[in-house]
Amino acid sequence: MPQPEPSRTHLVLIPSYNTGERLFSTVAAARAQWAPVWVVIDGSTDGTGERLQTMAAQDPGLRVWCLPTNEGKGSAVLHGLREAHAAGFTHALTMDSDGQHPADLIAEFMRRSQARPETMVLGKPVFDASAPLLRVRGRRISNTWTQVETLFAGIGDSLYGFRVYPVAELLSIMEAQQWMRRFDFDTEAVVRLAWRGVKPVDVDAPVKYLKPEEGGVSHFNYVRDNLLLSWMHVRLMLGFVLRLPVLIGRRLLRLPPFQA
Repeated sequence: MPQPEPSRTHLVLIPSYNTGERLFSTVAAARAQWAPVWVVIDGSTDGTGERLQTMAAQDPGLRVWCLPTNEGKGSAVLHGLREAHAAGFTHALTMDSDGQHPADLIAEFMRRSQARPETMVLGKPVFDASAPLLRVRGRRISNTWTQVETLFAGIGDSLYGFRVYPVAELLSIMEAQQWMRRFDFDTEAVVRLAWRGVKPVDVDAPVKYLKPEEGGVSHFNYVRDNLLLSWMHVRLMLGFVLRLPVLIGRRLLRLPPFQA
């Protein structure tokens, strides 16, 4: 199969922590659709980092970084953003390493981003029967808060991590604060980007929750991560109140992120 031509502006960024064999099929699927693909191994202890580095030595479209300790998804993405910015890339498509996200839609998401580089292209999940009902209902609560915090800027889903970010804007936001380093990354990223005037563009995308016997891996902890999200929304609501006059003015004037 012919390899895709490498992009000079857009890359795929995959953070990974102890995903096991599923990581390799995810990376292979991403590489079949796009180049370059970058992977940040977030302190994994399952040997996947070393094996993937060996693969990268034979593939110029694949780069791998192995962080010494597990610091969280947001921290791994931040490492990749810094490297991407230094290398001159303008946009990064993030996707999980556990096989939940649709690699076959990478090119479509990149095309939409290239057509409107001032936006963030956000996956809006289409669930199948594999989705845990508790998590589907729980994300509705987070999505409602996100709509309020952005004055209904149009973020279809706040938690789905298959999305294209503008690198410089997101990097600036993350380096200005200590938060967004773990499971709170996905939601806080889109809210703060919207506050900066980055318009969300929602695109339907399937999501699949794999069972353990299918190679599925989940590090989500209902108590720990829901407490983290709750604290995040408290911070964001405080920020929203402070920004409310500006957001109302932007909406009335149809300025970013409320433009057509």
